[in-house]
Amino acid sequence: MPSDVVPADELGRVHFIAIGGAGMSGIARIMLKRGITVSGSDARDSELLTQLSDLGAKVFVGHAAGHLGDADTVVISTAIREGNPELAAARERGLRVLHRSAALAALMAGRRAVAVAGTHGKTTTTSMLTVALQHAGADPAYCIGGQLVTTGLGADEGSGDVFVAEADESDGSFLMYTPYVAIITNIEADHLDNYGGFEKVKENFARFVDRIEPGGVLVAGIDDPVVRELVGSARSRGLSVRTYGEAADADLRVTGFTPRGLGCRFEIEFSDAAGGEEGAKEAGAIELTVPGRHNALNATAAFAVAQALGCDLAAVRDGLAGFGGAMRRLELKGEAGGAQVFDSYAHHPTELIADLEATRDYVEQRAQETGAAGRIVAVFQPHLYSRTKFFAAEFGAALALADVAVVLDVYGAREEPEPGVTGRLIADAVPAGGTQVSYLPEQNEVPAQVAGLARPGDVIITLGAGDVTKLGPLILERLAR
Repeated sequence: MPSDVVPADELGRVHFIAIGGAGMSGIARIMLKRGITVSGSDARDSELLTQLSDLGAKVFVGHAAGHLGDADTVVISTAIREGNPELAAARERGLRVLHRSAALAALMAGRRAVAVAGTHGKTTTTSMLTVALQHAGADPAYCIGGQLVTTGLGADEGSGDVFVAEADESDGSFLMYTPYVAIITNIEADHLDNYGGFEKVKENFARFVDRIEPGGVLVAGIDDPVVRELVGSARSRGLSVRTYGEAADADLRVTGFTPRGLGCRFEIEFSDAAGGEEGAKEAGAIELTVPGRHNALNATAAFAVAQALGCDLAAVRDGLAGFGGAMRRLELKGEAGGAQVFDSYAHHPTELIADLEATRDYVEQRAQETGAAGRIVAVFQPHLYSRTKFFAAEFGAALALADVAVVLDVYGAREEPEPGVTGRLIADAVPAGGTQVSYLPEQNEVPAQVAGLARPGDVIITLGAGDVTKLGPLILERLAR
């Protein structure tokens, strides 16, 4: 165990500030399953708080110093400010205060840890890998930044010796982990409000690779040029590396990608170095029930890890075929008035492009089958003022892949508003001519506006990491009228 990680059995009573978040609630759930006494507070009530209470946690709505009780350890996220009354009280009492990544590292200790990192695709790849390993009988513990559609859970304790975790690079906290296997899907400029520049982002990913256990494995998406550079450096240091992608020199190469409605089909070819089942040169056809070339790559990353862990690859293929998706990752919310509504967590230009291209494949195939030419109606809520300012032009170019784009105002999350930085920056950046664009800063106007724009055969997709996810059911309700 790394010297900077406190063993889970030494944490004592653990109190979570903002326990209702996806990551925090998952860590709390696993601790409860291990018999650790857990309490926590959140600004608002939620189904996750109810679930944790049912598991034995003492939960509070609202923040107050008295909620700490007799806690020994307090867990926080980057979003918790020093002025929070519970954090201030913990500091005054001299309690152990851990970032959530340190708490997760404590749970991962003693198992073969698999950490999934990258600018895009972390949640889906972690989810695919978890489901595939479960199907192969590995029964891993897991902690994901989203929820599996199949179970409704984003984290749970497993009986096996593998722990699968999504590794968040946004604040550098993924440097707390010492994985046996690390996945890096891709590396792009993001979270520049924290890093200041792309060079610092790349430097932190290099440091993450340095934290892989001796004898461990790096699984790398070699189609990405920055990841390719890391691969060369890792191999020169003697680290075991398995690459995947569509590149000709990938160890596990994706070929024959074919969209199939809301799914896809592809093959994986092994290089001589990658081997395979009894020396086979290819893994055979893999069918997914989620669309998009990017998901074929995510599944191949999961396949590479399962191979490195010594799993039965036929069972892994079956597990990937049964993967039902992760919530908010091109999740179908329903159909009304002849139009379908999807929801996506995409909040970076590259993620918008991937989801809109996958949606275009689906719309075109659907049109061939039904004879009705549908359109893509994208409802996008920018996330963070800094990201909106840095990438307005790129967001505009991405939204040009839709037929209709409705841009909401910025969801600020942890940031304060910046003068002149609104969703209009992105709406104005959509190239003229091909896409019908509107800027709707009043969110309560969106359901009626979008339902009024929609035609039978259209696919409406809400996009963003904020509360835009609430609009899907409201749009469906309007369409049904």
